[in-house]
Amino acid sequence: MRRYIKYMAAALLTVNLTACSDFLDKEVDLTLGAEDVFNKAENTRGLLANIYTYLPDAFVGYTDGQYRGASRDCMTDNAISFWNVHFYHSVLRDSYDATNHQFANYFWSNDFKAIRAANNFLTYAKESVVGNEETNDDNNRLYDRYMAEARFLRAIFHFDLVSYFGAIPIVGDDAEGKPIIFETTNLDAMNQPRTPAAEALQWIADECDKVKDVLPFRYAQEELNWGRVNGAAAYALKARALLYKASPLNNPSNDQSQWDAAAEAALDFIRKNASQNNPYRLYDIGDPNQNYYQCFISTPHLNNEYILSRSEWQTRAIEEFLAPCGFSGSANSTGRTNPTQNLVDSYETINGLPIDQDPSYDPQNPYANRDPRLEQTILHHGSIWGDPEQEEERMVDITHGTGLDYQELHGGTVTGYYTKKFLNNMSWKSPTTYTHACPIFRYAEILLNAAEALNEAGRTSEAYEYVNQVRARVGMPAYSGMTQDKLRERIRNERRIELCFEDHRFFDERRWKLFEGVTVSSERNKPYYQQVYNLYGVQINPNASTVFNYGYSETYTSRAFNSPKNYYFPIPDDEIKRLPRLGQNSGWELSASSSSGENNSENNKEVIE
Repeated sequence: MRRYIKYMAAALLTVNLTACSDFLDKEVDLTLGAEDVFNKAENTRGLLANIYTYLPDAFVGYTDGQYRGASRDCMTDNAISFWNVHFYHSVLRDSYDATNHQFANYFWSNDFKAIRAANNFLTYAKESVVGNEETNDDNNRLYDRYMAEARFLRAIFHFDLVSYFGAIPIVGDDAEGKPIIFETTNLDAMNQPRTPAAEALQWIADECDKVKDVLPFRYAQEELNWGRVNGAAAYALKARALLYKASPLNNPSNDQSQWDAAAEAALDFIRKNASQNNPYRLYDIGDPNQNYYQCFISTPHLNNEYILSRSEWQTRAIEEFLAPCGFSGSANSTGRTNPTQNLVDSYETINGLPIDQDPSYDPQNPYANRDPRLEQTILHHGSIWGDPEQEEERMVDITHGTGLDYQELHGGTVTGYYTKKFLNNMSWKSPTTYTHACPIFRYAEILLNAAEALNEAGRTSEAYEYVNQVRARVGMPAYSGMTQDKLRERIRNERRIELCFEDHRFFDERRWKLFEGVTVSSERNKPYYQQVYNLYGVQINPNASTVFNYGYSETYTSRAFNSPKNYYFPIPDDEIKRLPRLGQNSGWELSASSSSGENNSENNKEVIE
């Protein structure tokens, strides 16, 4: 019998967000006792809604202005945060240890609290209270659906843990099928080895199979149920989990059957979706120069591309932390997420070629005739921005040293770029709030998951259809006639630009093992977009005739990445000392207690029976 463990105390987070759905607005008073909760239908529903507050959210970094206030892509080669005290810098420098790792401490604690909350719900929710009648609406067999939601939530919290920590304790069901709820004082039960990442990912996929057809693929009344887990989310999580399992980090022998399984999981979503009266689809208003940008600012929570988001934000914090620093009035911008030249150069020319392979590309007119997503994602020197109705519209000026948007005390750019994606063109004289939502799953990812897995499974001819759908939305030429290796390169690039700033790049870099076989010095002869260690920007000279000079970014010229250490975050050292059989991830050991466990890097591969 596989042994599972649970060792985090239950607590629910408070958040400064709002949910637009009627369902998720029904949070319960957390001071109530168990009998008051589970003996009343509304309170049971409210407790389930509370569990949703733990869902991963790419916008979480914007809630801590001093230390975060920027995208988590600032831990990758996609961007750098301007503010030099941001936690992200310590990840770039590899300057954390297992005792003080801000992100490890947060994710480890948050996800296990969430898992315990889900298991409590699965244990104590009562069919007699909730009801389980056959109906023709979204409340059909409601108790079954509630239980499926909680089971899915438990699975996605495990996925979050695997992504950051690799091997993890699985806190699922015991031999009798009952959810496991260990008391934190029971150290004997808690002190167990972890389950290897590949096995944990398979467990997550299997959990999705148990609920994906219990839940409606989409809710009929999405305006009342937006943000609530549906069957589509379970199909999507299965596809992502199996994609990660098949990837080089977790599949070092390149077992082709793993890629076939990942491909079929993504295709299962696509086939199921195609059979729906209201299928998910790429957001398209008929304008390739607006389709992508509008997807993220036009009622994102209700468009047909978003499959699942954590919650809706009613805020202007996104605008304040992303807009170029020269825009100010009643509110002030700081522009703390600065895209790198590495990311900018990854956008092809309009001819569908990398910039180093297209003779028409002009480095002194670098933003002309490029993939339309470049202009829809990134603000650069010469971009038009600002509210025209308030006479704030002007060209973005990043002239080195003197430009309005170059640098200020609390904001600016260290790369020559700002982030436009998710950013509304707000008036700074008369600021307002906007609806923001960052997707956990959206349809474009499903298509790219299918393309990647099919190509890696040797089914290259089938892969084109799905990557080309994503490209067609912005008018980019279709791919065809490539070798498997060449298409792999282009699909990976497509993921980078299509999914940037949505918390994908950090994991993609690692699951593809892009850091292996290269160093800071050895990769310098490659185009910027192919480099993962060195970070680049642009400097615009203050001359009458603008000159673009390309080179290392200000502040951080390169990243530190130590293999295998930096593939995962450390297990918090306090947990290792308390529960030594967990074992520490390789490279993060600090003491005898940190390295003496039965589950260190080599033992992470053992099967727990």
